[in-house]
Amino acid sequence: MMPQTRPIALITAHGQPSQPQPPEVALARLAAQVQDLLPDWQIRSATLSTPDRFEAEMADGAVVYPFFMANGWFAGQVLPRRLRDIPHQMACPFGLDPALPALVAAAMNQEVVQRGWGDQGFDLLLAAHGSARGPKAAQAANDFAKALRPLLPQARINTGFIEQTPTVETAAQTLGSPALCLPFFAQSGDHSRTDIPEALSAARFTGATLQVTGALPAVAALIAQSINSFVSLTAKPGEKS
Repeated sequence: MMPQTRPIALITAHGQPSQPQPPEVALARLAAQVQDLLPDWQIRSATLSTPDRFEAEMADGAVVYPFFMANGWFAGQVLPRRLRDIPHQMACPFGLDPALPALVAAAMNQEVVQRGWGDQGFDLLLAAHGSARGPKAAQAANDFAKALRPLLPQARINTGFIEQTPTVETAAQTLGSPALCLPFFAQSGDHSRTDIPEALSAARFTGATLQVTGALPAVAALIAQSINSFVSLTAKPGEKS
């Protein structure tokens, strides 16, 4: 008998054109965590910024998981062009996953406990990218904030953007204390390491800045759940789904 072929999933992110290797390594590390949770799959990874990496890892019929915060320019325009006519199935982008607000709420509640804030209220700033190309990036962040509010009733949640108004600096100027800033990004890069800290410093923000959303605990499990929802669609005739 021919051995059964495991279905393939490719986790892809934008990466960083000026320094592609660190995001590529970080994405491979995340893919390895997802692989541990999905032993019946082949989990691959590729950023769009590393030349030819995406094309080398892509396979006919693969499930493509967009590790993006919105279905904006890169997820909605660049990624489809890179896929060309390759047969594939597209998962929901990370930032639009309906399960993400609950994951973030759990992480924020854990942060509050660790900081000993008890039941007191706090400000939470979602520092997002935004886009001069169109409204989808900002809409995704604002919709996420809306979904998060009922899950964190003690938090006053605002959004600020790198590329549009209200800027991160402007939004941070309105915050009280205590306060947290959550970078609404899939991967760490220049925006989270430089642009956001500089904007917060200019606003004299005295709260704590957290790791990017894509690095929070349980993200690998969320991705695995999304990918595994395709198992019945990828099973070949005669195989168990």
